[in-house]
Amino acid sequence: MRSTLLPALLLTTTTLVAAEEDAALVRARAILKSAPVVDGHNDVPWAIRESEAHPRDVDAYDLRQRTKGDTDIPRLRQGGVGGQFWSVYIPAEDDAGYARTQLEQLELARRMVAKYPDDFALALTADDVEREWKRGRIASLLGMEGGHAIENSLGALRAFYDLGARYMTLTHTMTLDWADAAGDPPKHGGLTRFGEEVVREMNRLGMLVDLSHVTPETMDDALRVSEAPIIFSHSSARALCDVPRNVPDDILARVKTNGGVVMVTFVAAFISSDLAKVAAPAMAEYKRRTANITDAAERRKVFREVLSKLGPLPKATIAQVADHVEHVRKVAGVDHVGLGGDYDGNDNWPVGLEDVSSYPNLFAELVRRGWSDEDLKKLASGNILRAMRQAEAVAKRLQASRPPSLATLQELDGAK
Repeated sequence: MRSTLLPALLLTTTTLVAAEEDAALVRARAILKSAPVVDGHNDVPWAIRESEAHPRDVDAYDLRQRTKGDTDIPRLRQGGVGGQFWSVYIPAEDDAGYARTQLEQLELARRMVAKYPDDFALALTADDVEREWKRGRIASLLGMEGGHAIENSLGALRAFYDLGARYMTLTHTMTLDWADAAGDPPKHGGLTRFGEEVVREMNRLGMLVDLSHVTPETMDDALRVSEAPIIFSHSSARALCDVPRNVPDDILARVKTNGGVVMVTFVAAFISSDLAKVAAPAMAEYKRRTANITDAAERRKVFREVLSKLGPLPKATIAQVADHVEHVRKVAGVDHVGLGGDYDGNDNWPVGLEDVSSYPNLFAELVRRGWSDEDLKKLASGNILRAMRQAEAVAKRLQASRPPSLATLQELDGAK
């Protein structure tokens, strides 16, 4: 009797689990159809610039078909993405003229968006985002990754805003004359007076202040100064993975008061503590070996050499990403969590989140954990759109009460 019933029971259990998974995915896709993902960070413009076959060639890097990277239009559609902040990243280590390179990347990203008018549309406001996804297009926003691009000039900051940049990460990997970065020795204890003025001017413009990549002290200062919600465009919870790129709990609690949004990243080394322990010394070696190398191809070569020494790496999981999402919800609140995958900016993803088609897998995991449809819609896009609208309202108020700032680094910080 036991030998007859056991296989049947096992088959029934397996079928029920599969049915539950299918139901969760079906529900996840339905949620994303009504409230598409607005993701905080995707580096495909830099992937186009650095394409080995056709560098800088938007036409050759055809997003209408499967690319070698993590992103293309069919997979964006499959993933339920209705809005994307395209990162117009420029490396802080390669000072070939930061402002010039930033202009080139803004122009490249805008050409990329314009190339696919049936699928992409440039978006400058929260209303633009909602209008375009209702039209069936993916709203395309631009985000600068690193304040080195403004070369200590508020005039340059305003010019980049006029070209479409709607957030700026205050630093990337390098500490600036006015802000400390998480990946570099600090010099200022956070923001200098000029750094605070950068935040104020971003508030006046309506440009979101992005605190991914900065030190906790810089986070603290920006939260103190900013009159508008801040964001972390691609960061996770430091309590679960103790790396400098993640957000400490005391900052998460202040994000709630500020009205900001922490957009959880999928980068495996910022999700899995086991992987972070392996990756940290490797990254230290990479930084040491590339300290005096500015050529991007040579830096990539060194990176591959460092990775080749590591052997098999621990795998991160969707469950771990969901843990980070739930931790941000627990500390900051459900109105202050979003998603910033960082696709095409990394090579190691959690299993099941390998590219931009994967968002429904994460939402299905959260469905199984009991998340309501309302809260999942906030995670997908509701929270970041609300923060954008608040920042737009602050900008309207500030523009009515004060002119563009003419302050300089030299005046405020006494720099030469």
